[in-house]
Amino acid sequence: MLEINETHDINLNSWVSSANEHKDFPIQNLPFAIFRRKNTEQGWRGGVAIGDKILDLALISAANIFTGEAQQAAMAAAQPTLNDLMDLGKQSNSALRRALSKALTNGSALASHLHSMLVDQKDAEYNVPCTVGDFTDFYTSIYHATAVGKLFRPDNPLLPNYKWIPIGYHGRSSSIGVSGQKFPRPTGQIKSPNRTIPEFSPCKRLDYELEMGLFIGKGTKLGEVIHIDNAEDHLFGICLLNDWSARDLQAWEYQPLGPFLAKNFATTISPWIVTTEALAPFRHAFAHPEGDPEPLPYLNSTKNSASGGFNITLDCFLETQKMREEKTPMAALSRSNFKHSYWTAAQMISHHSSNGCAMQAGDLLGTGTQSGPEEQEAGSLLELSKGGKAAITLPNGETRTFLEDGDTVIMRASCAKKGAKTIGFGEVSGTILPSLPQPTSSQ
Repeated sequence: MLEINETHDINLNSWVSSANEHKDFPIQNLPFAIFRRKNTEQGWRGGVAIGDKILDLALISAANIFTGEAQQAAMAAAQPTLNDLMDLGKQSNSALRRALSKALTNGSALASHLHSMLVDQKDAEYNVPCTVGDFTDFYTSIYHATAVGKLFRPDNPLLPNYKWIPIGYHGRSSSIGVSGQKFPRPTGQIKSPNRTIPEFSPCKRLDYELEMGLFIGKGTKLGEVIHIDNAEDHLFGICLLNDWSARDLQAWEYQPLGPFLAKNFATTISPWIVTTEALAPFRHAFAHPEGDPEPLPYLNSTKNSASGGFNITLDCFLETQKMREEKTPMAALSRSNFKHSYWTAAQMISHHSSNGCAMQAGDLLGTGTQSGPEEQEAGSLLELSKGGKAAITLPNGETRTFLEDGDTVIMRASCAKKGAKTIGFGEVSGTILPSLPQPTSSQ
């Protein structure tokens, strides 16, 4: 796990003036994205957020400003995806972070040279930050698992394996899109309790899931196992993730093999990846509640117990079509925290590789819905509406049990701690479009 160093100094200020009071992107953060200028034929390239600007890493690389590992990492970050940068590993990534921090700090001799390499964020568009070869979604909030379990198994909500194993399933990487993604309402088989046969129709119980996304950095070979104490050597950084869910499709199809069409239609991630090093001041002690079983040895270590968690506040908002038309503010739905996760990032990575599964740079691990212990900390409408039985009243008088066409879900995340500079993840948003025309018989 990376230690706090000079890049985290709360007294650091940047010559990019907007960074010094920025709620998300002060100089202590420096997250990565893939971007280009809007309305141009410019190629995609890596960038680093600093205040309301983006530092263009393709220009940084071409200028040969840095040396050694920092320059090697800058060259990797200048590519159309961040896969090469991720695969260099934490030492090279850390060298680039230190070089960028020094170059962007007040008084830097490089300030005049770098000024022309800045792009306003409002003038940029973003792409998925890397080629995602594989996407695995976990189920790490015991509060979410319990709340959902109560809807179907009131007397036995939590399955017996939950407290022993980080449960996950393989998702669909081709459906991952960056913030601003718009997608049609999914369609599939639905079996209502009052019907004897299923119907094929648009989803009626569309939901969001408030998650974090973990990007794998340095990859491994088939047959190589990642020890829990080395797991974060393979974690490049973390983003926001909304794993949209068609709850009615899911209820019918998930047994016995788990989610399929209920999950494969869209997953939306924030454009900015906050590196593990940037998150060092916000580590959190990890422990299962008293009375719960200790993790098996391969999922247990002193280091993971001392600081395996992350203290990241998560917020979810809803903006309806009516709100946009009437120019009224979006509605806050919930606030939770990643520190409530029952399993840590290191445990997810270690378990994923425990049978020799090869991990590739750019692989994405979803944490599962991050609900907290209180009802208002629920990370999905399934929980907030108690399975659709209790409609939520929004400030403008509208109600929701599940999402409607035209709804936009916005998620944000931030880290705050006394003695450290507050940093954030930006936001991830996605909008529901009407369903596609249903297929008809050719006969």
